[in-house]
Amino acid sequence: MVVGSDISRYPNTPRPTCRGYLHKRTQSAILKGWRKRWFVLKHNGYLHYFKHKKDEGKCRPLEITKLEGAEIGVDTSLGKPFVFKCIPQIGNRIFYFCATSNQEMKRWLEAMDKAVHP
Repeated sequence: MVVGSDISRYPNTPRPTCRGYLHKRTQSAILKGWRKRWFVLKHNGYLHYFKHKKDEGKCRPLEITKLEGAEIGVDTSLGKPFVFKCIPQIGNRIFYFCATSNQEMKRWLEAMDKAVHP
């Protein structure tokens, strides 16, 4: 198995296009609110997320989502700054993400837009 973060052993493995912490909105029957998660957007257009940064390359992602064809954009409906959403083509989920700044939100939206339209 080739792990994207193990560049030294596999120098031709492309680095992820974007990675960092975002808050993801949780809307399960039991839990509601925002959870801080470590996100990694790979060159193949798949968004992986982990509970912690240290889990990347060591644990399986909590979820993997294909972004090709997804609808992404800024969302103001939640009344919170730096929120954007992602609606993948497959499945019936809407992901809400919250960045720590406008600059960070723009960085993610740019990277995701490239994955949506490869």
